[in-house]
Amino acid sequence: MPQTTLAADYLIGSPDLVVDVRTPSEFERGHIPGAVNIPLFDDEGRAIVGTVYHKQSKEAAVLKGLELVGPTLADKVKLLKRFYNKFYSLDPSKPQSYCNPVTLYCWRGGMRSNSMAWLFETAGFKVNLIKGGYKAYRTEVLNLFSSDFHLINLGGTTGTKKTIILAELASHGEAVIDLELLANHKGSAFGALGQPPQPSVEFFENKLAFELKRLHDQDPSQRIWVEDESRHVGSCFIPEQFFKQMQAAPMIRIDSSLENRINYLVAEYGLYPKLELEKALKSLVRRVGGDKINYALEALETNNLSAVVATVLPYYDKAYFHSINQRENKDIFLFDSTNLSPAETALQLIKLGKK
Repeated sequence: MPQTTLAADYLIGSPDLVVDVRTPSEFERGHIPGAVNIPLFDDEGRAIVGTVYHKQSKEAAVLKGLELVGPTLADKVKLLKRFYNKFYSLDPSKPQSYCNPVTLYCWRGGMRSNSMAWLFETAGFKVNLIKGGYKAYRTEVLNLFSSDFHLINLGGTTGTKKTIILAELASHGEAVIDLELLANHKGSAFGALGQPPQPSVEFFENKLAFELKRLHDQDPSQRIWVEDESRHVGSCFIPEQFFKQMQAAPMIRIDSSLENRINYLVAEYGLYPKLELEKALKSLVRRVGGDKINYALEALETNNLSAVVATVLPYYDKAYFHSINQRENKDIFLFDSTNLSPAETALQLIKLGKK
């Protein structure tokens, strides 16, 4: 019989292989970070079984499910073996006893996960089931955002190298949450350039909870550096309870010369294809103004990237200072990094954060 484990145990991952047996679309919408997907039904099959259940009976739905799944059972076991060998770094050419457990979950820890548990146990695997399934896990995720965290906001206008400074802080052992990294987006009209597709809002929350829980378990009292962001990072939204804590936390705002900022942004975005930069600029027409964007597009055509940046930067600065004025906590320390490298800035910030 499979063992039952608690959903809270999976907020920071698992030493064992975790298998999500829900449909591919459910998995894509959100899953436990690190889990793999071996669905009992594909999306079409689940829809068929659900229709039979509602229009006929549970018994008829079970029979239809068996009819659909039966021919695929061997393939599911073979797929689990591949995932298992890869996860535990085993040689697939050698016989395995499969002594390490596999953890399964479906939506509520019901029929789908129990059915797959039977199959995998029959094939020789040790199986754990998450009590309450993914629904229980999501409850733990959302509850976590109401926990108290010792946050320090790293603020600053566009081009002040905040993301690089965060990486430097992390390299010195500081606890850091990089929201833009988790969201696969740099938080502007140009933020998707060079980034993989953004996760769903739900999966972004799961990844954020993973990082927060990991840092909290290391030391509940330690300070956590987080970049000052608006509520949304691209298409991802920061959970409300955590965002409120960000707004209430003290801020160190990085300042740098306009020249430094322009040079950095030219180096950061100038390598992207002109067509992508043009598309991003055109998306700003309503906010920046047609005349200014037309000027920026002409500058882009002649490779005058400094002029492009200088044209749109005032819009981002205005938006940033507006957000600053909306903050609950007005405790903001201004730090001038104009003559410092990101590494030197990080060392100075660590000293400031201890005060």
